[in-house]
Amino acid sequence: MAVTVLVAYDVTQDRRRARLAALLQSWGDRIQYSVFICRIGTEQLGPLTDEITRIVDLDEDSIFIVRQCKTCWSDIATLGQGEPPRTDLCWEAF
Repeated sequence: MAVTVLVAYDVTQDRRRARLAALLQSWGDRIQYSVFICRIGTEQLGPLTDEITRIVDLDEDSIFIVRQCKTCWSDIATLGQGEPPRTDLCWEAF
C-alpha cells in the first residue's frame, strides 16, 4: 500500500544538505526548498528513514517525516504560488 510522506529538513552543512536533497529527489517531489512529498510503499518508509539517518548528523540537523493520510492530502490548501505535486501520468509512444 502506498503512503504520502512529507519530509522537511534543516541541515547545517552544505554537503550533507545536497546529499539529502539528491536522495529525496530520487524518492519524491520537491515542493519547497527543504520540503519534499514522497509517495512510497509502506515497506519503503523504513529504508528511506535509514538512508536519511546515514546522511545527516542527528546532533546538528533536524528532519521531520510526516505520514499523510489520503483524506488529509486530498484536503490540502495552498496560498500564493505553491501547488501540490500533480499525479498525472504521461505516456510516450516509441
